[in-house]
Amino acid sequence: MSRTTDRIEAFFERQLFAHRVPVLLFFLAVSALLAWQASLLRPDASLAKMVPASHPYIANYLHYENELRPLGNVVRIAVETTDGDIYSREYLDTLKKITDEVFYIPGVDRGNLKSLWTPNMDWVEVTEEGFQSGPVIAKDFDGSPGKLEQLKTNVLRSGAIGSIVANDGRSSVIVAPLFERDPDSGEKLDYGAFSRKLEALVRAKYENEHVRIHVTGMAKIVGDLIDGASSIAMFFGITFAMTLALLLAYSRCWRSTLITLLCCSLAVVWQLGIVRLLGFGLDPYAILVPFLTFAIGVSHAVQNINTMATERWLGRSTLDAAKATFRTLFVAGTIALLCDAVGFSTLLVIRIGAIQELAVSASVGVAVIIFTKMFLLPVLMSYAGVSQACLRHQERKAQSRQVVAHAISGVAEPGKAKLAALAALVLLGIGLLLARDLKIGDLDPGAPELRRESRYNRDVAFMTSHYSTSADVFVVMVTTPVGECGAYPVAAAVDRFQWEMENVPGVESSVSLFTGMKAMIAATYSGDLKWNAISRDRYISNSVYKALPGVLHNSECSMLPVLLFLKDHKADTLAGVVAAAEAFAAKHNDDGVKFILAAGNSGVEAATNIVVKQAERLMLLLVYGIVALLVWWEFKSWRMALCIMVPLAITSVLCEALMALLGLGVKVGTLPVIALGVGIGVDYGIYIVNRLEHFLRQGLPLKEAYFRTLTSTGVAVALTGVTLALGVSTWIFSAIKFHADMGLLLTFMFLWNMVGAIVMIPALAALIVRPVPQAQPSNQEAFA
Repeated sequence: MSRTTDRIEAFFERQLFAHRVPVLLFFLAVSALLAWQASLLRPDASLAKMVPASHPYIANYLHYENELRPLGNVVRIAVETTDGDIYSREYLDTLKKITDEVFYIPGVDRGNLKSLWTPNMDWVEVTEEGFQSGPVIAKDFDGSPGKLEQLKTNVLRSGAIGSIVANDGRSSVIVAPLFERDPDSGEKLDYGAFSRKLEALVRAKYENEHVRIHVTGMAKIVGDLIDGASSIAMFFGITFAMTLALLLAYSRCWRSTLITLLCCSLAVVWQLGIVRLLGFGLDPYAILVPFLTFAIGVSHAVQNINTMATERWLGRSTLDAAKATFRTLFVAGTIALLCDAVGFSTLLVIRIGAIQELAVSASVGVAVIIFTKMFLLPVLMSYAGVSQACLRHQERKAQSRQVVAHAISGVAEPGKAKLAALAALVLLGIGLLLARDLKIGDLDPGAPELRRESRYNRDVAFMTSHYSTSADVFVVMVTTPVGECGAYPVAAAVDRFQWEMENVPGVESSVSLFTGMKAMIAATYSGDLKWNAISRDRYISNSVYKALPGVLHNSECSMLPVLLFLKDHKADTLAGVVAAAEAFAAKHNDDGVKFILAAGNSGVEAATNIVVKQAERLMLLLVYGIVALLVWWEFKSWRMALCIMVPLAITSVLCEALMALLGLGVKVGTLPVIALGVGIGVDYGIYIVNRLEHFLRQGLPLKEAYFRTLTSTGVAVALTGVTLALGVSTWIFSAIKFHADMGLLLTFMFLWNMVGAIVMIPALAALIVRPVPQAQPSNQEAFA
């Protein structure tokens, strides 16, 4: 170590163990305060946090948010009858009651609510006398057979088949646009409360053997994510119990096990309390961070238990053993935790609110682990010590033949090291080959955040199979001078744009102001299809423009949306649509008309995919670069830094290959995994090299030094990997699919990083680290 780190270590050791009681009182007071704050923490999610608000697409959407609200954050509620079709008094009475219920749910944009019963649902017909129109359900509707037949005619004339009314006539949809903020109170929409009210006031109240309810929309996804996160407490309990059993089996000491779990639990409480003080809530993406905080804390505390038991077995008193443990682990543990923090903090380059909150929350968790593990745990252990059962277990380990350690330490021999390096190269090559198929974005239909068999995805499947209008809408905004949105030059450009986009793979159909205008012009001329075209005559276009729905243009007639209905929102589909739309805009934009992207749920998702793709490589460069610098700073050796970083890089490539094999795209839910895996996985290498350095400085040859490293800290490192993997493996059973995906990938990375560190570090050291002189060399000489 350098003199600076020696002085820092000595200072903290003196202050910590000379003032043990004040230290404990300080931790008690802070824990009480932060526990109170943590108790006030509530679930918090919003659509704004789940999208890249700084991306130009989202900025364009937000600029026209009020005009595009009916096309943006919308909930669709399909009311299905199991008895015949929708043209019955009983069904329509039920639909009216549900429409009224939805109307009064806070957050609903009541002026744009749409169903068969709302006034904005009308029909238009051309007769010999001219245009005739009226509401689909007339004011004098009484449910009589004659009125039901008239309703059926009105529905056909309204063009609602396939959009508001199902193709088979057995269901109809209530379209409920939402406000992100309550216009009266200004408070953010509580998606959890909104979803629960939908379930209580609509599904639970009206669904029976005659009526089925299907609900889709981003707000319902977020609400289901919040509800699915309620099982987190159960998973945390299972993780706690498994960790307790694992630590007890390893240490044979109740005292050290319980003290370790206490410190790690306090770290979780501190982290939640500080997050509350920072003004954050429990976002569905960040709700798993307490698991990571607990798992990281336990994984580092294992080293304390191992070192404390060894020092006590060597004959030191409880206090002296605690001091020796502090000296042994303070620098290595702090650097390892700083690397963890780096892995989390690099997520800040992803300009998506939910991910940045995750980064801040996780970084706070690592910071409090430094306090609870580095300072509180040694003080508590200086009082509690370890049990006689622990010492007897330590004696048995010392007298065992250490067959596994002997076998693994053989990798430090040049011949076996070359074989290990060759095997690593083969794995790397296979990983790179498979990782070529890795995609950016979602690869599954419906809501990939939820499991395929979830209620929401079954509702999406119902909508897809019974309605013609796709739920995946990509909106391109066309801007013009004020009052010119219906002019012929604009119409010609938009008509060509629609034609070109409808020939892009994945685009099923398109709708714009001029789709309706062409139909209205043809209707004006007795339905003659020869007139189903845009008109150069401004009087004709103006007369038709007034009769078209306001959702197809803004009030100033300076912006009109073009709706592209996509077959799905998969990564390749969105990439193709974006490329085609951008190319058209680059070629045809001028002062009179501009095509700007993008709105609609698919437009938002396309922007998210672009941000994720741009941030992925930058994030990896940052996490690897900063972690490598920290490792080099600690060991003052680029060779040893390389020995630590190479296994991490191989595991990252294998993780990407696994994602490709499992059909998981790189997206908001999976992108953090690689940064987390690298930041946390480097801990293994740091602890191994820290002990290896100690034995090499004693003049031992590499193989013997590594054997002693394995016998002293190798089992603890292996247990660290298992502990981390256990901590996240319970996520695999979550109802939320991206939680399950993160759990599976992190479990893989934690275990493979552990195996890679134990096997590859000695192999690489044997190949690239210079032989150590038999004299007592300095750290710089040994690892130059």
